Amino acid sequence: MSDPTQLQAEAQQFRTDFQRLREAVGTVIVGQQRVVEGVLTAIVAGGNVLLEGVPGLGKTELVKTLARALTLDFRRIQFTPDLMPADIVGTNVMTAGPDGRYNFEFRRGPIFTQLLLADEINRATPKTHSALLETMQEGSVTAAGSTHILQQPFFVLATQNPLEQEGTYPLPEAQLDRFMFKLNVPFLNRAELNEMVRRTTLGGGAEVPKIMDGERILALRAILEKVVVADPVRDYAVRLVLATHPDAVEAGDNVKRFVKWGASPRAVQALIRAARVRALAEGRVHVAFEDVRHFVPEVLGHRVLLNYDGLAENLSVPALVIEAGKAVPEEAAA
Repeated sequence: MSDPTQLQAEAQQFRTDFQRLREAVGTVIVGQQRVVEGVLTAIVAGGNVLLEGVPGLGKTELVKTLARALTLDFRRIQFTPDLMPADIVGTNVMTAGPDGRYNFEFRRGPIFTQLLLADEINRATPKTHSALLETMQEGSVTAAGSTHILQQPFFVLATQNPLEQEGTYPLPEAQLDRFMFKLNVPFLNRAELNEMVRRTTLGGGAEVPKIMDGERILALRAILEKVVVADPVRDYAVRLVLATHPDAVEAGDNVKRFVKWGASPRAVQALIRAARVRALAEGRVHVAFEDVRHFVPEVLGHRVLLNYDGLAENLSVPALVIEAGKAVPEEAAA
């Protein structure tokens, strides 16, 4: 059992660090509070994030700012239709030694980093998408029969443009499920646009302070494991996910009518991990029902597949899962 006094002190320190990191990102990124909160929550919880939005909304700048605030190795991959898996993970090359003999040497690709920006990921082909699956789930790379372990913490933040734009490929469901969150980046309002122009065009650019390093992030993840998740709260997260399955008793009428397949078991894990981060970010050492509900659209929205009727109606999946979540009571029926 953890010492309650020590755990409360760790929670307060967690809250302070999380707020400092949020403020550091806010010195560059204008608005987008929900997006910033989601990205920071995922990196502390050990998840990956998919950002979707039209070009020019600051998706790439957000990752660059995060890299400056964290003392982590950072690399960026610009995804294009001709990008191959070997361009990401690396490949064996033939080299000549001092004795004139030829040997095969593995040259590491840009995936060997800690903070990876996969820019416009949906412009690459599915073959290249598959190269990220093992790294995102296992934190390792297998090439030429050898497995290479990536340095932790390892975090993938991918950006994509809406599928309606020319030259894009939809991500396969298996890879979408590897993302803890999918965050939609909205367009800025008038005040935010004015502030963005002032900072980027009329100002000299803000200095982003270094907030924490990899060891501190891993220490924060260890604190997360101590956050109390009561049985009713855990069961509530389970019922939220079951409410997205059309054949489950928890499903509502719209889910039964418009959904082909509900969220995966990874969604329950993501809800709990995100809820723990939110609880600690508010200085609490226990998860509340509201913590679980908070990230429902980001966790479940990209894991639910619509059927033909849902596609024909052009339904918004995040709106559908929010509606389904509201119908799930906090207390389970006896």
